Amino acid sequence: MQSSVIREILKLADGHQVLSLAGGLPAAAAFPAEALAEATQRALQRADRRALQYGASEGITELRDWVVQQIGTQGRRITREQVLITTGSQQALDLLGKVLLQPGRRLGVEQPSYLGALQAFQVFEPEFVSLASDALGVCADGLAGCLSYLIPNYQNPTGLCLPEARRQEIADRLLQSGGSVIEDDPYGELWFNSPPPPSLAARCPEQVVYLGSFSKVLAPGLRLGYMVLPDLSCAATRELAAKLIQAKQASDLRTSTLSQSVALELIRSGWDWGGHLDAVRGLYRQRRDQMAQALRQELPSGWEWRVPDGGMFFWLQGPIGLDTQALLPAAVQAGVAFVPGPRSIRRTRHGQGPRCDCLS
Repeated sequence: MQSSVIREILKLADGHQVLSLAGGLPAAAAFPAEALAEATQRALQRADRRALQYGASEGITELRDWVVQQIGTQGRRITREQVLITTGSQQALDLLGKVLLQPGRRLGVEQPSYLGALQAFQVFEPEFVSLASDALGVCADGLAGCLSYLIPNYQNPTGLCLPEARRQEIADRLLQSGGSVIEDDPYGELWFNSPPPPSLAARCPEQVVYLGSFSKVLAPGLRLGYMVLPDLSCAATRELAAKLIQAKQASDLRTSTLSQSVALELIRSGWDWGGHLDAVRGLYRQRRDQMAQALRQELPSGWEWRVPDGGMFFWLQGPIGLDTQALLPAAVQAGVAFVPGPRSIRRTRHGQGPRCDCLS
């Protein structure tokens, strides 16, 4: 087990005059604090006191039904039995690692990839395999016959969103040659101009485990996420579902019923969920534009980046020879923290790494 690089950098910045660009922390201004306070009061006033009681490991039924409805708006039909409420999507990664990984099992990962996922998976000692990618994102090559972890929408940390054609190539490869995917989608609602294409899970419902989160669109302090399992029509998927529930029971019995109840009271109270999402997108779009303008004005020649169409991340590539890890202490001294690119690159079989040093 290893410490989270991002958490260590955040601790370094905590309590000091440091502007942290190191972690994907949602904007506090986007949290609907008053609406959550009212929802909490309603949840605690319910006569059955369910918000303070133990609950089913799978999650509150009505909240799972809401997830079914949300997935339906994305063009995929699922059932309640496919939905498992988790303590943040980070727990979903841990549960999947416990059930699916073992020492030496090949796990395909993008380069770079979400550090929290790599930290969760490395405990189970898989053989990380670098997946080929280009300017559009991860390629279909290498996915066949392998379990892979992907973030198709506004990837952490590159900010890339897989285009429609590339998603179809990946789906075709999975359908023809086997393989399975953990599709992590915490940023899919944070689009700035138009929604992302349909998910991989909608294209390959029998081969993709889909992960969603309330952290980036509601509040991370609730620690609410969810997992949508593949079609339960086959025995192997039903066994996977049973094992994941057993793993969750061993981990925390169930996700906080208070957090689930508060979220449920909020979304079924007539509160303007769509208006909230529009406001959050507008806030992040404005901040994205401000960051892009600052980069254009302040960075010297030799740096490359692209302006993301959604999400929370810029990925910068610096001049050849620049050591961004060595740059970090000087940046913190000057009042800014970031994640050095090499920390986002996991040593993998066949991994070539970036062409130059990077930061996010």
